[in-house]
Amino acid sequence: MKKIITSYMFHTLLICKSSGFSLPSRQRQVHTSTLYSLFTRPSRSHLGRRFSFQRGFSSFSSTQQEHQQEQKTLKELHDGQYYQAEEVIKKSRFIGIAKHCTSWESAQEFVDLIRSQHPKSRHVCFAYVGGFNPKTERCSDDGEPTGTAGVPILGAINGEDISDTICVVVRYFGGIKLGAGGLIRAYGGAARLVLRDAEKEVLIPKLSLQVSTTSSNAGQIYSTAMKYNGIVEGESYTEEGDLQVTITCNVDQFETMRQDLVDATRGNITFL
Repeated sequence: MKKIITSYMFHTLLICKSSGFSLPSRQRQVHTSTLYSLFTRPSRSHLGRRFSFQRGFSSFSSTQQEHQQEQKTLKELHDGQYYQAEEVIKKSRFIGIAKHCTSWESAQEFVDLIRSQHPKSRHVCFAYVGGFNPKTERCSDDGEPTGTAGVPILGAINGEDISDTICVVVRYFGGIKLGAGGLIRAYGGAARLVLRDAEKEVLIPKLSLQVSTTSSNAGQIYSTAMKYNGIVEGESYTEEGDLQVTITCNVDQFETMRQDLVDATRGNITFL
C-alpha cells in the first residue's frame, strides 16, 4: 500500500512540474514531508534494532568522553634534550621547540635558555599550558603583531590536548613580510609540526605549594620533597634570611607530604 501511494505522489509531482503547474509553497512542503516520511519511517519490526543501536552509540560516546578526560603531556626527555622541528616559509626559518614542564617558573627558564641559544633570531614566541582542571595558559608574541604568534602556538598545544607543556617558535627573518594571516599559519604550523611528532604519555595530576621557613631547615625541606619525588623550584631568600621554595608533587601524595614538611621542620614552616 505504501509503495502505491508513494508511486502515485511521485508521478503527481512529475506531472505538475512538466506541465508548468506549481503547487503553493505550503502544499509542496506537505507533499515533500509526506514522501520523506514514507521513505524513511521505520517499520515496527525495526524499531527495536534502531533503539539498540542508539543505546550502543550513546554508551560508546560516554566511554570516549571518559577516555578524553585522561590528560596527556609530552614525554619528558633527559640531559637537557627537547623536541624540535623546523620549516622555511618565504626565506624565514621557523623552529618549533617543545618540552615537558611542570610549572610556569620552569617554562620561563626554558624560554630564557632558548633565547640564549638563538641570539641572532628576530623573535622567540611561545605558549605554555600547565595543570589539569583548571589549566594555566600563557603566551607571548615577542614583538610580532598581537595575536599572530603566541595565540596560534597556544592553539596548537590545546589542539593536541596536552598540558604541562612549553612550546617555543624561534623565527629568523628572511626579508619577506608574511602579513597577519601568514604569521598565524607559520607560527601555528611550526608548533603543530613539533608537537605532533613528539612522544606523549598520560599526565599524572600534580599540585604545587610554596613554603617559607628558616634557612636552617633547607636540608629537611629538600629531603622531604625528594622522599615524594617532588620537584623543588624557585629557591629564594627573604631579607630576614628565610628560605622560600615551590614544591610540586603528585596529587595523591600532596597532603601526606605537606604534613611531613610540618613534622620535619617541627612546625617552623609557613605555607604561602
